[in-house]
Amino acid sequence: MPDTTIEKSSASATEALQAQRDLQLFYLFSTTLLSTMQLNKLLHLILSALVCEDNGLFCRAMLFLYNQKTDMLQGMLGICRSNTDGFRVVFSDPDNPLSGYWDLDADAIARQMQSDLCLKVRETRIDLSEGCRIVSHVVENKRLYRINDVECLNCRDCDFISRFGISSFVAVPLVTRNNLIGVIIVDNPVKHQPITDQQLKVLQLFANQAGMAIENTRLYRNLEETHNELQDTRQRLVHGAHLAAIGEMAASISHELKTPLITIGGFAARLGRMLPENTPQRHYLDTIISESHRLERLLGDILAFSRKPTICFQECNLRGVVKECLDDYVVLLGERKITLETSVPSGSWTVLGDSNQLKQVCINLLVNAQEAMPQGGRLQVGLRAGGDGGRPCAVVSITDSGGGIPEELQSKIFTPFFTTKRHGTGLGLAIVNRIVQNHGGSLKVFNTDDGAEFQVILPLAPFDDPQTA
Repeated sequence: MPDTTIEKSSASATEALQAQRDLQLFYLFSTTLLSTMQLNKLLHLILSALVCEDNGLFCRAMLFLYNQKTDMLQGMLGICRSNTDGFRVVFSDPDNPLSGYWDLDADAIARQMQSDLCLKVRETRIDLSEGCRIVSHVVENKRLYRINDVECLNCRDCDFISRFGISSFVAVPLVTRNNLIGVIIVDNPVKHQPITDQQLKVLQLFANQAGMAIENTRLYRNLEETHNELQDTRQRLVHGAHLAAIGEMAASISHELKTPLITIGGFAARLGRMLPENTPQRHYLDTIISESHRLERLLGDILAFSRKPTICFQECNLRGVVKECLDDYVVLLGERKITLETSVPSGSWTVLGDSNQLKQVCINLLVNAQEAMPQGGRLQVGLRAGGDGGRPCAVVSITDSGGGIPEELQSKIFTPFFTTKRHGTGLGLAIVNRIVQNHGGSLKVFNTDDGAEFQVILPLAPFDDPQTA
């Protein structure tokens, strides 16, 4: 009788310790899911919590997210116990033991992403109509299943079972509001330890919370994207209103300004021809002529920028446009003691656009680079293949050695009327940026070791491959 009492007490103590341990795990898991709104990091934290040695649950975990359009499970992440270095408990408040949560740094996440298991998982797609019968059954019923080695052996022809060398495993669906999000698969492939009923309970509770956390993270990301789109739309509306005001102003005063400017410049040029060189009077007239020409260019830039652009889309050879601009400026660059280095490989480099406007882009950037090197320097012009959002693109790069652009100004240089030059209009780069965007491309700027690099990224015409042309 005493022995029985001792055994019962021991069993009760063991159960109490297990319950306390499980409660601690649930608490840490809950606080961890609230610690980040980054979906990628969240997925790494969920699987790491399932396989880390301290938690003593499983040796390997794989996550597949459901693609509703294709009715397939898409492999996203795979982590085994040996890849959980860096997974640790941190405290937001060192004095508060309840402020702890699991965390992973960026390096640990990168190592997990590059592991053999993760790469294999990311290459895996499970067709729910024709793929693994067992996994499809889990998805269809939306409930946890434990699959033993006999069932796996009967399914040995299944690509999923053979691909990962699975002998027995547990699959638990991630469900929120009765909608399938994905499936987590766990097993113990090395030690072949059986998965206990207690571990299944923990896994099910983890999966319930993980499904809601993933869905919340997705909703937050969608909300953030929508907010950014609204911000962009608002900025475009403000910008459009600004341009409309400029257009009205420019149209109303262009005639009044342009006619007297031409008259002043013309008569000043006539007077200049009547006066001898190197006299104060000739110097004054030359200044009048120069300033009138500058004002004409300023007015022209304002009119050009305020007008609604019209693009005549047709196939044009971007390499030809770049070469033509370089031919026009090579002499001037030599006079300014600027060394020109080019890397413009042969090929069709066909883009859809307006060749005249694309030439204006190149000329404006060449002039901008030349003005950044008043004492001379090195100008590099290149053309290469690239990608932008999965599209094949051509990248025109123009790099100077003029000292670069301060980081605090890089976000402002494409803003209309922003300039750091004494005689600039602040419209040159704004016009370039608008032309590039109207061609479906993008304009980027980077600082180099001794200057700045502008990249014009334009989508290539369909079926055009410069590397094989």
